[in-house]
Amino acid sequence: MPTPIPHDPAEIDDRYVVDAPHTLQTSEVLSLLSVTDTGLTTEEADLRYENIGPNELPEGESRTIPAMILDQFKDFLILLLLGAAVIAGILGEVADTVAILVIVLLNAVIGVVQEYRAERAMEALREMSGTVASVRRDGHAVEIPASSLTVGDIVLLDAGRVVPADLRLIESAGLRVAEAALTGESLPVDKYTDPIDEADVPIGDRSGMAYKGTQVVYGRGIGVVTAVGLSTEIGRIAHLLGTTGDVKTPLQKRLAQFGKGLGIAALGLTTIVFVVGLLRGEDLLVMFLTSVSLAVAAVPEALPAVATISLAFGARRLVKTHTLVRKLPAVETLGSVTFICTDKTGTLTLNQMTVEHVASGNATAGAFGHSSKEEEGWKWLGLAFALSNDVAGREGELVGDPTEIAFYSAAAEAGYRRNDLESTLPRAAEVPFDSDRKLMTTVHALPDGGYVSFTKGAAEAVLDRSRDSMDTGGNIHPVDKAAAERLVDGWSNEGLRVLAFGMRKLDSLPSDDYESLEQDLTVIGYAGLVDPPREEAAPAVATCIEAGIVPVMITGDHPATALAIANRIGIASSDEEMITGTELDALDLHHFEQRVEDIRVYARVAPEQKLKIVRALQDKGEYVAMTGDGVNDAPALARADIGVAMGITGTDVAKEAADMVLLDDNFSSIVSSVREGRRIFDNIRKFIKYTMTSNSGEIWTILLAPLVGLPIPLLPIHILWINLVTDGLPGLALASEPHEKNIMQRPPRPPKESIFADGLGIHLVWVGLLMGGASLFTQAWAIEADLHWQTMVFTVLCLSQMGHVLAIRSDRQSFFQQGLFSNTPLLGATLLTLALQLATIYVPFLQPVFKTEALTLTELLIALAISSVVFWAVEVEKWIKRRADALA
Repeated sequence: MPTPIPHDPAEIDDRYVVDAPHTLQTSEVLSLLSVTDTGLTTEEADLRYENIGPNELPEGESRTIPAMILDQFKDFLILLLLGAAVIAGILGEVADTVAILVIVLLNAVIGVVQEYRAERAMEALREMSGTVASVRRDGHAVEIPASSLTVGDIVLLDAGRVVPADLRLIESAGLRVAEAALTGESLPVDKYTDPIDEADVPIGDRSGMAYKGTQVVYGRGIGVVTAVGLSTEIGRIAHLLGTTGDVKTPLQKRLAQFGKGLGIAALGLTTIVFVVGLLRGEDLLVMFLTSVSLAVAAVPEALPAVATISLAFGARRLVKTHTLVRKLPAVETLGSVTFICTDKTGTLTLNQMTVEHVASGNATAGAFGHSSKEEEGWKWLGLAFALSNDVAGREGELVGDPTEIAFYSAAAEAGYRRNDLESTLPRAAEVPFDSDRKLMTTVHALPDGGYVSFTKGAAEAVLDRSRDSMDTGGNIHPVDKAAAERLVDGWSNEGLRVLAFGMRKLDSLPSDDYESLEQDLTVIGYAGLVDPPREEAAPAVATCIEAGIVPVMITGDHPATALAIANRIGIASSDEEMITGTELDALDLHHFEQRVEDIRVYARVAPEQKLKIVRALQDKGEYVAMTGDGVNDAPALARADIGVAMGITGTDVAKEAADMVLLDDNFSSIVSSVREGRRIFDNIRKFIKYTMTSNSGEIWTILLAPLVGLPIPLLPIHILWINLVTDGLPGLALASEPHEKNIMQRPPRPPKESIFADGLGIHLVWVGLLMGGASLFTQAWAIEADLHWQTMVFTVLCLSQMGHVLAIRSDRQSFFQQGLFSNTPLLGATLLTLALQLATIYVPFLQPVFKTEALTLTELLIALAISSVVFWAVEVEKWIKRRADALA
């Protein structure tokens, strides 16, 4: 067989394209595809395969590692750092050059690894389909590779098989397909062969179709292939995933903006210093070296390293709360998130059907447990739960339909264990579930002779076949259909799936007509089932709201179920806050964008609609997190500012498209991630506040000295030392600063907010000016007193920065409230920096290197006293902020 590359759907011959096959009769579909139910001939299959291409998802053009590496050096801040490395090399500062290059290479490696991992999402999609398909070729059933399927093939389905292509079903015998990975629907979907009138209905409502990548869980069926490869629904998702593009994180955007502004500012300031120095008659070479050193100092070489270290520390902490970070910037991005769009099934809920309500045959709600075994009505309902059931396996490892597992578990908890009951009430016959009847019946032999049948199914189907009902005490009453309908409607409005149970006693088994077992029934009870919310979901939602984050549910499930769950956990409270996929399609972009920030629940949505929702929110300026576990979530996960996949129930596709993975599938873990993200951004801002204020102090000192008639006080070696050691060590230690107490009581940072917002820019100027003023005061006084003025200025600047880093650990809380040991890495870095600074002054062989002289004790104490002004000034600033907050 030829092996062509996958064709674009638009290039496929019209003879092999059927529009909206779910709206057509099976005979019409077979006729349009020129095939009978005996299947294609081998020759015809080969011809179609050559025209249409294999049933595979295409591999994108692979990129070489060198190309990925080159892409990492397009960032302006990285280019600025490379320039700083070159300048440092020219000055002979080998340590600076090596440090900067290591930082740049580290960031490049991280970027390449992230890009490589992202591309694996497409590989996971390609591997999702079954490897083998059972088809009819030349009138015979044969097994062929799923990739060899073509349009018109007749495919045979049975329980356990993965649907290998998009199929229009032509036969269905109790067929149920699990479509959660594609639609988000938590329950297996009953499949029929009847067409649907409307073409534009959600995938989950197309009962006559079976889609590639979904799994058969019950029954059997036959379908004709209507789409393969990129033309399938999963192929469309692959296309969406491939076109979502990269989304820069808030941190990347802010640092890029910061880097550009910094480069321009550094160039301007160093030019001014150079020109002023020459006008004062300073040596040309000295001024060139000073200006270049100042340019290097103005660039915070450690900023990318601090960002990486902060994110890495955060990622390590998040592992302890069951969150795995795949892409480091994602940790910080959560701190900017304004909307969290989350799937319902398995994310907010347990993905485990549970019997939530029970009622007796006369529609009286009650409690079902061990004590109810003494009541006749509850006893028969408990036996029906346990025995009218095909669940296999053992406790904790049950296999079967989720609804039957729920009944089996409820019966076991109430003391009705099937394994014990089958010895006295063995199954004698059964009538399997049928989607037309919507019923299932089992017959069991009674110990004293005769038989009892149990029938379960849709409430209306059981009621239509019943003649009376049984209350909890076993008394028989006429069926009260009005009461039953009120009960069913009430539970349905709560988002529950409602089933009814009936029974009938028999003297003997019918000889042939087993369907007669489902007549003249006695209604023995009703059950309301739900996939319940996780216990932690409601508190997590409440915390998100308190933190100014809007949680939004996006699901393929039914509107009533979605709204009921959203109501219970606090996401939404009214119909006005919900919209369905069909309603969303009817809205043009303008009207949708007007409503998008007010909608809290999206039900019955398709994958491309999820992507549309995320894009619309982003167009409104929101930062969007998307959580999910299915294939249907992958495009939105990739497009969102941060994608969060489920680790247990999540598909490989979702995990590869996501930035983070919740290892315990627990929505509440997102709260920890948000807190950690905010802490990380706070700490990066603290680092910028520290280093840029220090640089500001150096610039003011050098810039103002000539203007007040003083010689330039700092040598190039002093500037580089301050930049590398005094800035570097304590600055890096700020990455481990604990989060502030009010971190989850404040709103998210505005997505377009400058990194210098909230007074940071003003702080850089006035504290830097204070440092410069203290240094120049020291210089003027020391020259007048004939002291070691240059070494004193060098020391005052270093000690001022040590006081500054201790004071800015919190934006408002006093250093004395925080305590000295709440950040031991910072304490250690500060002490080490002080020791190294003293070494440059007092170690004999370092004095000629740094052009320093040993200070007397008096000179050192004076330097310490003058430099402490910065610490106390910042403490006063924080006190003023606290007073303003208290009065607000």
